Formats: sequence, C-alpha cells, structure tokens
Amino acid sequence: MDVYQALQSLLSRALDAELITAEDEIYSRNQILSLLGLDNFPAGLKADGELDIPGLLEVLTNYAVDQGITEDLTSKRDIFSAKIMNVLIQRPSDLNRTFYEKYKRNPKEATDYFYNLSRNSNYIQTKQIARNISYQFKSGYGTMDITINLSKPEKDPKQIALEKQMQPSSSNYPKCLLCIENEGYSGRINHPARSNHRIIPVDLTGEPWFLQYSPYVYYNEHCIVLSAEHRDMKIDRSAFARLLEFVGKFPTYFLGSNADLPIVGGSILTHDHYQGGSYEFAMARAEEIFSFKLTNYPDIEAVTLKWPLSVIRLKGTDQGELADAAQEILESWIGYSDPGAGIISHTGNERHNTITPIARVRDGRFELDLVLRNNRTSEEHPLGIFHPHQDVQHIKKENIGLIEVMGLAVLPARLETELKEIESYLLGYDADVKEYHQAWARELKEKYGHELNHETVSEIVRMNVGAKFVRVLEDAGVYKQTEAGIVAFRRFTAAL
Repeated sequence: MDVYQALQSLLSRALDAELITAEDEIYSRNQILSLLGLDNFPAGLKADGELDIPGLLEVLTNYAVDQGITEDLTSKRDIFSAKIMNVLIQRPSDLNRTFYEKYKRNPKEATDYFYNLSRNSNYIQTKQIARNISYQFKSGYGTMDITINLSKPEKDPKQIALEKQMQPSSSNYPKCLLCIENEGYSGRINHPARSNHRIIPVDLTGEPWFLQYSPYVYYNEHCIVLSAEHRDMKIDRSAFARLLEFVGKFPTYFLGSNADLPIVGGSILTHDHYQGGSYEFAMARAEEIFSFKLTNYPDIEAVTLKWPLSVIRLKGTDQGELADAAQEILESWIGYSDPGAGIISHTGNERHNTITPIARVRDGRFELDLVLRNNRTSEEHPLGIFHPHQDVQHIKKENIGLIEVMGLAVLPARLETELKEIESYLLGYDADVKEYHQAWARELKEKYGHELNHETVSEIVRMNVGAKFVRVLEDAGVYKQTEAGIVAFRRFTAAL
C-alpha cells in the first residue's frame, strides 16, 4: 500500500469511527499531507479496508522514516503517528462539550464516547495491548485475572543510548506523566508522545480533576482520574469523598486509589490520582465473613471479606456518612498496633499503616472497600513483611498496588520466555531455566510427573502461576485467612 492509499484509508477509518465528519475530510487530508512533506494528492483514490488505524499509521510513519522526516526510533515514530492522529481529533473544548452533552442524556453514553475516541485515536495502544498474555485462574477466593504485560514496547539500544546522553530537562515540563500539561504535548526522547491525548474535566469535592484512559488498559475502560495540581498521593477523608462522588456521577465505573506509602503504594506517589473502569474484579464478588457495627454510624453496614488481603466493606446511601466512617477507620488503623498479629503502627516517627480504598455503586447503594495495608520491613523480609515473600518473588516482586489488590495480576514481560523454558524442562528437553525458578520447576516436575505432556504442560504452568499470585496476595494481607487471623481482625473491628 502506497502513502496516498494509506492516507485515504486512514481518512475513511476516521469517518467510520466518527472522529471527523465529511466536512473535515479535505482539511484533515491537507494537514496530514503537510506532515508527510507532500503537496499533491491523486484524484479519485478509493479507501482500502484491509488495515486498521494502527496498521495505517505504521504505513504512514514508515514513509516518514524513509523520507527522513522522522528518525527510526520508537519514541520518534510514536511522536509522528500521534501528530497525525491529532489532526483527526477535536480540540479539547469541543470534545468536552460533546462529552457533557452526552452525559446529560446518560453518563454511560458519555464514557462510551470518550473511551471509543481514545481507542480510535490510537491513544489507547490497542495493537500493543493485544500482545498481552491473559487468562483466568479459579482460586478459593474467586476467579483471578492473570496478565503477563507485553504491551509496553521495549526500547531499542539506540534510544537507550540517546536517553543516557540527555541532560536532565531544566524546564521540568510536564512535571510527570499524569500532569494536565500532557494534553496535546508532542513528546520527546524520554517523554511519551501525547499529541493525541485528551482529558475531560470533572469537579470533585469542589476541586478540578480530570478523567482520561490508560494508554495500556489492563481491563475494560481502565481510566485514570487525576488532580489538576501536581501533589503527592494522600489517603484521607477528601480522598474517600472524591471516590464516592465520582462513582455517584459515573455509576457504571468503580474508582479506587493506591495507598499513599512506599512498598504498599503504586508506582507513582508524586501525583494525586485514582484508577477505575467498567469491570468487576474478583474482590468485588468475594464472600462476606462477618459483619460488625459502627457505633457512630448505625445506618452503615460494615462487613469483612473472604479475600487474601484484609478488607472492610462499608455499604450505605449517604456519601458524607461513608466518607466520615472511612476516615474514622483510617485514623484508628493508622495508630493501631497488635504485636501478637505482627502489626506495628510506627517505628519511631515512621508510619506504617494506611488503606487502599475502592468505591462502587451496587444495587442502589454505595460500597467503599477499605483494604488495610502495612509497609513495615524486617531482616527476614527486607522488601516488606506484608509484601510478596522471597519464595514467590520469581513470579512477582513489584509492589502490590490497587489493580493487584482487586485480583488482577500484572506480571512482568520476562515471564513470557522464562515460562516457556520451564515448560521445556518439564517435558524433558534441555532448557535454560533461570536460577530463581529452578526450585519451583523441580516441584512442578515432582508433583505432575506423569501428567506432563505437550497437551497439558502450558495449562499446568499457567494454573501454578495463578496459585503463586494468590500466595503473593496472601503475603500482602495483614490478617491471614486463618482462625487466628480472623480472631485478630475481629480485635481491630471491635475497637471501632
């Protein structure tokens, strides 16, 4: 397919996706011709329906590389293709107007519109996401989601070398990947292309916040809600109130926050933000274990869950009461120690206790899940007592953030090849099994010996990865799902 055919096909795809109208077609074509260094276009050219938008962008970007318009680097390619798509997307003011016109009719209509736009504009990297390995694992707690994350492209050596040569940016603009200044930002060698990025303003607790989607969605409509202000993550009453207000405005979405302390928090603690979407995780479906009363809040139902992490679920109809109750539980937890259960609230002035909160609307009531977290370390567990322990770190060593807490494993890309080597070993072939997997591989061979063949080996390995993920979550639970753990959990809830 030549460059003109690819451009006409891209315009046709953009029309079909309602990114542009027929009135925009000539203007859009001319803008993209300019980006490609072209000043003519053959008459009567018909679209070719063979390639999708990511495929057509690749053809156009390859042409730009061949012509010396852009460099053959991942970052430069992304910057160029995002500039092409930016031509085909509304300006922020027009997009926001369209979003809220649809919102007045139905919040779901508005989010459907914005999600589809984010996919069709290639901001959500659908082609890369399709590379992920995803499956489900039935556990004693419910059906877990397992993903080996292959969506983020690996940097080529030339790009890595260029990044090392770059001086730190004196402008510090944008300050981070979540700042509102990313909207429409062209990008650079060490900062992703954002020309085709749009955000929707949402007022929460009287403050300006913004809705966007994750470029590498891990589940349906994986969204990010971020503060206009670049400020640290903080779990407090205002955070609970914002989560509840958001799901009140968008009841088909849940919204949660990473914890605000290292080890138990997410990868970005320096910009206040939440994550949500239209997906029901295993934790949302978890069984209830016991209920208890909150003395100051008789209208709120409080229960604990059969889940590897320790969860208090509050149910009620009044957002303000729920936020108040959650704040009281947070304050109690921050100062709570139970040495017999291994829970120490402070080491000197260093605080260890916090909460990972998740809000949703279900059956006409608000639910606020409060996941109790503690980031204390010890000689035996230097990365965290309530963090994946040494014997499961060969599968997952990183922080257990919001997404994992709810029952979705986001596992490192290295496992794609490493697990294939384990499969080869289990089938009796010569294999390069990494040292940190060897004890586990021997266990699997001993356990499944006669069951291992070409038809069964992949499923056996996958299911045992799922079992390891459940262990990862159990390690992160401050109260274990044992008789002693539940008794200790009751001690805390009794103190409320």
